[in-house]
Amino acid sequence: MSRLIVGLSGGVDSAVAAARMLEAGHEVVAVHLWLDPDNTGQDGWGSSANATDAREVAQRLGIEFEVWDFSSDFRRIVVEDFLAEYARGRTPNPCLRCNEQIKFSAVIDRALAQGFDGVVTGHYARLETNDAGHVDLHRGVDKDKDQSYVLGVLTQDRLRRCFFPLGDSTKEEVRAEAARRGITVADKPDSLDICFIRDGRTADYLHRHIEDRPGEIRSEDGQVLGSHRGIFTYTIGQRKGLRLGRPATDGQPRYVVGLDSHANTVIVGPRTSLQVTQIRGINPVWTDHLAQSEFHAAVQLRAHADEIPARISVDDAGVTINLDTATYGIAPGQTAVIYDGTRVVGSATIDSATSTEATP
Repeated sequence: MSRLIVGLSGGVDSAVAAARMLEAGHEVVAVHLWLDPDNTGQDGWGSSANATDAREVAQRLGIEFEVWDFSSDFRRIVVEDFLAEYARGRTPNPCLRCNEQIKFSAVIDRALAQGFDGVVTGHYARLETNDAGHVDLHRGVDKDKDQSYVLGVLTQDRLRRCFFPLGDSTKEEVRAEAARRGITVADKPDSLDICFIRDGRTADYLHRHIEDRPGEIRSEDGQVLGSHRGIFTYTIGQRKGLRLGRPATDGQPRYVVGLDSHANTVIVGPRTSLQVTQIRGINPVWTDHLAQSEFHAAVQLRAHADEIPARISVDDAGVTINLDTATYGIAPGQTAVIYDGTRVVGSATIDSATSTEATP
């Protein structure tokens, strides 16, 4: 049996994950991560309420409980990067960065240094280990709760230290099990997508933390149609809130189709200009060594999005992803996660998204 750290968030998933590993005979120590970058103690990951819930779960299970303060690392690595990316006109996913740099990097390193064998979390994903000791990351069986996408940044050395005991269960089954075990958070609502934005209003959060830099909103042919307070409050594919001075000549809706950080310009156009068939990815992360530089796979381009068949070409600078079917509104800064069936092959940060087809 293994000596393990279980990350107790204060929610039902991590609570049941801890109970299952304990029941399987492992030595389990509960750790709650204090990630609050503002140290307000308000609702969100690292809040005082969640810490209290996590402590009560640990007491219920009869396991040791600790709080590990990673708030300064979280601010520097996740929050500051989030703000810097938006200021550049990109759309980052802070959950993936947190998983890569905090939850499954800094936490694993600290756990190993203290003599633990690995880390348990309540993520809905599956791990399969072959006879050679290679660990494959697969989608969870609950399609609606599958979290393999946000774990697609994990390398083989990290996956070997991970335990995801909920991967073969549905959310409904987990809540029912928590109730049977007398776990008080059995009916607790799921956490926010971006834990450090308490009210879920991303635009307001960005305005509070990034200085306004007014600029122009232009059409694709260069006509000035309006103004903005900062490109950081716009995302590719956005339709609402543009406040343009005049309607399109064809009467069709206009969308944000480009963000030029150098010219400080928001570019708008028709939906057809959002079409994407080719993606360039940088900083790729692979779950294991790739045996080929070109292969066919499936790509997921957003959390909870459907996967798209694609041809993947790998080179020294990154990856080129040619989609079999066009999609729309893909923004630089997002993450492309590559799948072979249910297995995660790797991921890359989207640097550009273009169409190689003629616009109809």
